Amino acid sequence: MSASIDYNKYEAVIGLEVHAQLQTESKLFSSDSAAFGGLPNTHISPVTLGHPGTLPFLNGKAVELAIRLGFACHCEIEKENFFARKNYFYPDLPKGYQISQHTAPICIGGYVPIFTDGKGRNVQLNRIHLEEDAGKSMHDQDPDNTMVDYNRAGVPLVEIVTEPDIRNADEAYAYLTELRRLVRWLEVCDGNMEEGSMRCDANISIRLKGETRLGTKVEVKNMNSIRNVKRAIENEIKRQIELTEQGGQIVQETRSFDASNGSSFPLRSKEEANDYRYFPEPDLAPFRLTTEYLDGIKAALPELPEEKVTRYTSQLGLREYDARVIADDKPTAEYFEALSAATPHLQAAANWMLGPVKSWLNENNAEISGFPVKPAALAELIGIIADGKVNFSIASSRILPAMIAEPGKGPLAIANALNLIQDTDAGNIMPVIDEVLAKYPAKVAEFRSGKKGLIGLFVGEVMKLSGGKADPKLTNELLMKRLNG
Repeated sequence: MSASIDYNKYEAVIGLEVHAQLQTESKLFSSDSAAFGGLPNTHISPVTLGHPGTLPFLNGKAVELAIRLGFACHCEIEKENFFARKNYFYPDLPKGYQISQHTAPICIGGYVPIFTDGKGRNVQLNRIHLEEDAGKSMHDQDPDNTMVDYNRAGVPLVEIVTEPDIRNADEAYAYLTELRRLVRWLEVCDGNMEEGSMRCDANISIRLKGETRLGTKVEVKNMNSIRNVKRAIENEIKRQIELTEQGGQIVQETRSFDASNGSSFPLRSKEEANDYRYFPEPDLAPFRLTTEYLDGIKAALPELPEEKVTRYTSQLGLREYDARVIADDKPTAEYFEALSAATPHLQAAANWMLGPVKSWLNENNAEISGFPVKPAALAELIGIIADGKVNFSIASSRILPAMIAEPGKGPLAIANALNLIQDTDAGNIMPVIDEVLAKYPAKVAEFRSGKKGLIGLFVGEVMKLSGGKADPKLTNELLMKRLNG
């Protein structure tokens, strides 16, 4: 049946809800540790468990981190704030309610820029709000009972909710990638989906192209990587289109994604809206954010990735692709900042970052923080290439590995010790050229009959015979003179 379906006549409407665990030392309303892991039920206290007589108190750092993210996402920041109780019973919710800002978010509106198919656009946000996390139910620890770990209960979260503004799985992938980069850049959240510190639920519906009315939405949960979010959305769009084409009816429900086979299965129906009986949290006073407080947070924001890309291309003259790759990761951008401050050869610096440095990191499964060569030393290596003392090939294949092996040793000292300083004396290079041309008389004849591409062969042979020391530019010039002689 699916082979005859015209999938292209439909469009998807997708909204994402992302919970990001804030990087605070303590929980949102208690001094209990917010650290990941630990033995079950060791990061708890009577406050976390909601014992009678205990009172919550607000973690100011969590508020600051939420505002940082809100500014970075171009949100309007609400100055008058309060928390509400969201009432529902579940075993991993110790108080029987969750303290949340769901009805009155601290950050309103905003957007996150994305790039897909070489084009950029903004994914519109509905809100970002603060709330506490629930605990964790574990069904595989005991054959007869569900075990509950409350370590995670009360950990501070922001929930970032988009408008139904995403149209396909690729856009969702780009949005989540950019959002994770942003929370890591701002040090708001570590973005680790495998550990659950960043979790995503997708609300998906379909409609005929040109239709304006929204279709029946299905929520898909339990996706532990950005790649699996993309797979789950693709699967759900296909499922809904095929069900519609076969005369079936899409039911509003929550489904769970099974990453092992790429399919989903229903968890529960959502035909009726849940009544969470929201009311203002009586144990927490409303809090007001002053203009001075907000201005201080805004002034302390680091330069954001998109701002770096703009500066790298407009002020430093980098190619846009290079600028985006460098600005993709904050430690990499910081290394490049230090490198570009130490050398005037900025595009060369970018080429080194995206070439030899990145290759070494990939081969050694390392982060830039583990790269042994400091920016100042790499700048010195770039400088001796620019001065004609060594060529790039020798620098990347011989000198850089030696600098990695002995990080305290400078590139010029290494080049001298290994006898790699480039020979710019035509009197030394001409005999080597004559030897190479004598070795390939047939190729010389071919070159003179029009096969000019053979110049690369001759240059390569001269470089080999000279041990890589012959100046390539001078070698090329001398070869052309001799061959055209």
